[in-house]
Amino acid sequence: MLPFERFKAWRLCHQLAIQIYQITSGFPTTERYGLVSQMRRAAFSAAANIAEGSAKRGEREFRRYLDISLGSLSELAYALKLARDIRILEETDYRRLDQLRNHAGTLTWKLHQSLKNPRRSTNQPK
Repeated sequence: MLPFERFKAWRLCHQLAIQIYQITSGFPTTERYGLVSQMRRAAFSAAANIAEGSAKRGEREFRRYLDISLGSLSELAYALKLARDIRILEETDYRRLDQLRNHAGTLTWKLHQSLKNPRRSTNQPK
């Protein structure tokens, strides 16, 4: 197991990225360099920044990467909403993905908050 894999927040972001890649493969080809690319980059960024940040020195720097991850999840929230509103994403898929995104965001935020507590170690599973 890689060190970042111990974080529940990373595991959910990873699952979200997989599902975003799968669902966007069915989007119109006209969106390949638009919405598909943006959604995939945002989903990838959410998980990748947790992974990268966990390897940095110190909790302060890790929190900075978690902030970026949270921003990517927010960007993805809008992209999902837009895809639903322009009718290239089914309502049921939107609800499922947005729920997963929200859960990943909640755990990422809790991980961020836990790093502010000096009694907690980043070596503990979150």
